[in-house]
Amino acid sequence: CGDMREASHKDGKNIKKHPGIPWHPKGIEIYWVKIDCSVTSRFSRNVITSRAVNRANVSKEAFFDVELPKTAFITNFTMTIDGVTYPGTIKEKEVAQKQYQKAVSSGRTAGLVKASGRKTEKFSVSVNVAAASKITFELTYEELLKRSFGKYELFIKVNPKQLVNKFEIEANIFEPQGISDLEVEGTFLNNELLPLVQKSYSGKKAHVLFSPTIDQQRTCDNCTTSLLQGDFLIKYDVNRDIPSNLQIVNGYFVHFFAPKNLAHLPKNVAFVIDVSGSMWGSKIRQAKEAMIKIVEDLKEDDHFNIILFESEVRKWKDGIIKATPENVQEAKYFIGNITESGLTNFNGGLMAGIEMLNNAHKLKIVPERSASLTIMLSDGEANVGESISKKKKIQENAKNASQGKYPLYSLGFGYNLDYGFLERLSKVNNGVARRIYDDSDAALQLQGFYDEVANPLLTDVALEYPENVISDVTENNFKHYYDGSELVVAGRITDNDLNSITAEVKAHGALKDLTFTEQADVEETAKAFEEQKYIFGEYIERLWAYLTIRQLLEKSSIATGYEKGNLTAKALEMSLKYKFVTPLTSMIVTKPEDDEEPEVVADKPIEEFLSFQTAGRHSQYSAPSTPYHYSIDGDPHFIIAVPQKEDALCFNINEDPGAVLSLISDPVTGIVVNGQLIGEKKSNNDVREQNTYFGKLGIANIHRNIKIEITTEQIILHNGVKRTAFSWLDEVILQQPSLTLVIKRKKSMEVSMDNGAKFVVILHQVWKKHPLHRDFLGFYTLDSHRLSQQTHGLLGQFFRPIDFDILEVHPGSDPEKPDATMVVKNNWLTVTRGWQKDYTEDTRHGLNVPCWFVHNNGEGLIDGVHTDYIVPSIFG
Repeated sequence: CGDMREASHKDGKNIKKHPGIPWHPKGIEIYWVKIDCSVTSRFSRNVITSRAVNRANVSKEAFFDVELPKTAFITNFTMTIDGVTYPGTIKEKEVAQKQYQKAVSSGRTAGLVKASGRKTEKFSVSVNVAAASKITFELTYEELLKRSFGKYELFIKVNPKQLVNKFEIEANIFEPQGISDLEVEGTFLNNELLPLVQKSYSGKKAHVLFSPTIDQQRTCDNCTTSLLQGDFLIKYDVNRDIPSNLQIVNGYFVHFFAPKNLAHLPKNVAFVIDVSGSMWGSKIRQAKEAMIKIVEDLKEDDHFNIILFESEVRKWKDGIIKATPENVQEAKYFIGNITESGLTNFNGGLMAGIEMLNNAHKLKIVPERSASLTIMLSDGEANVGESISKKKKIQENAKNASQGKYPLYSLGFGYNLDYGFLERLSKVNNGVARRIYDDSDAALQLQGFYDEVANPLLTDVALEYPENVISDVTENNFKHYYDGSELVVAGRITDNDLNSITAEVKAHGALKDLTFTEQADVEETAKAFEEQKYIFGEYIERLWAYLTIRQLLEKSSIATGYEKGNLTAKALEMSLKYKFVTPLTSMIVTKPEDDEEPEVVADKPIEEFLSFQTAGRHSQYSAPSTPYHYSIDGDPHFIIAVPQKEDALCFNINEDPGAVLSLISDPVTGIVVNGQLIGEKKSNNDVREQNTYFGKLGIANIHRNIKIEITTEQIILHNGVKRTAFSWLDEVILQQPSLTLVIKRKKSMEVSMDNGAKFVVILHQVWKKHPLHRDFLGFYTLDSHRLSQQTHGLLGQFFRPIDFDILEVHPGSDPEKPDATMVVKNNWLTVTRGWQKDYTEDTRHGLNVPCWFVHNNGEGLIDGVHTDYIVPSIFG
């Protein structure tokens, strides 16, 4: 947290210093870092301040990097340079981006960096610091702390990247219910650092202080590297003598509901697991490992079943059964023998799970007082049954089948999927989505999520308030309440003469229906907060605004038409009023126009909201649901899937016929794909620019000494010294230990090596006597995640997630193809909306795929320039 780095200026150019290199003694020196956290009733305001001095005799560029929780909203950012403070202002995203772009186009330094990790998102800016000058960065963000497993967690990312003369983390916590326990953990807190953490709590207050000296920060004696790198966690809980707590301050109320000592409800779980071919390797192994532990933790009065889906849907049992020790043991054996294969029948698996719960309740197989839920795990896109082009249909099917009775929890494994779709699917079915990161601890992530929903205590929970005295209440109906969590509702009081508020909570319990009543006196609760000098008094109003904005954005993501526009407009209005950096706003920090110093934009990285929806205006150019692959076909050549955006990018490479281009190159798996361009037929006096296509492809596995040469006439397989030739008139299915090759007569060829990525080649044939056109090839990559992170090439470099923003959509030269500004890899590009054909499902007619076309040979989007990818031969 509060990392500040520097880059020296040499020969008039900025040279960015690698963060791993020790700091030059006469460079940017951070001398003070303070992370100040104030928490009132779970609502946290965090201020990160970093002060530095340029000890060099030339100007230096300082970088300020902060990682903050994904659930937080930035509320302020200021820079103070030589005693002059430049404050941030929150603006509508479109307005802010125009101001930012103006700074870039005028040649002024400007910084905009967005990155997103598991629990955090990164904010980064840079600024020139004159010789012997001082600079202070201050970032403020706010969030509502979530209760999970019986604790609230205040998460702080620490990473100053150098030794700091004065480093301090301080947290003050005030909870009207009284604090019951307090813990401090840190991934970097070793035996020497842990005793430096001061923590105390008494009554309603808690205090934490961590301030290691510069010598205590060192990794070893005389080392210049710091131990302060990792997570710092403050965990606490409050007294729960009563099941709920109602607080009122300055005309707003918040109601916390977390009862204890309730009997657990039996649960009925339909586990729906993707076992398609893309789950191959560590994914299926870790999914099986997690599932075995999860079924072991089922209680004997629980009911469950396991549904597997790939091209077909398979059920462990015909219906939901009781989790007896015998059934659990049998389920573990079944899980242990799961193998992956086939395509992804997403809709079939999901509907089988929901219908199984419907039948269980209809036939009264499960207890009447029980909690039913569907937990679904998938790592990819639907490509059979209700396919990717019918996502809305899948969403409607699930909603109609469950009728809101069973929360759907969607777990998205890895990045090769549309996470936004999973979020919408879960939201309309009273559940949530969670990304499972494709790392070594994926099994623990799966178990951790299950543990959150493993112990339901109540169903159909309604928190009710007197209608005539309050308004603008946040979500107050919840399908389930789970042990260790908390339900939070906030609202606005409309009666200024109100003396008290009574809240009533109604819910179904394991033994009977329950009603909880809580009353709060307006003057008494307000007076209690006024006594706390370090607490910000308007916190309940800001808590209400925080919750309301988040819920408006969630609702907007699943709404359509007029309703979507209204929700987005309301979220934007509140974001501006309360100065929150949300997906609809940005924060601008501006220095005077005559100063050659930076203009800074603070943005919120997003996974779930499409960038077209900037500024709360619903653009007519939204991203439709269509299949997206990494492919090369037609002219433009390259179509790049960006599934998390439900969108695609495309670009062309303008080279002479005969040029061979590197498409995919993976040094780890040994997979190499190159393609040779061919041109249209051309007469001697034809002076027009010639369109080009791919007429020959070379696919090789260097480690296996396998090469496949594909032209529009034949397919030649070189397996070691053995050479086999096939015609496009052949029907071929060739299966070897390290190779699968399928040729569909006059249509397509599929190949995969070592159960890795699958490549599909489409044959495009035209009339032989056509005066202009020639036969050509289309190339598509499926399961690209099976290639390594080191994969490169014109196509391969995009197999890793890529982020971009689309701004200022406006009419272009073609009325059917609007232009826009795209921000990608810190480059600002002019792009054009267009359509390309995807022929994987219909090899003859194809399916239109919308994409943003990047001009000038993909410049600014591809790494380097396009001529870097020219290779000497088809296997070169």
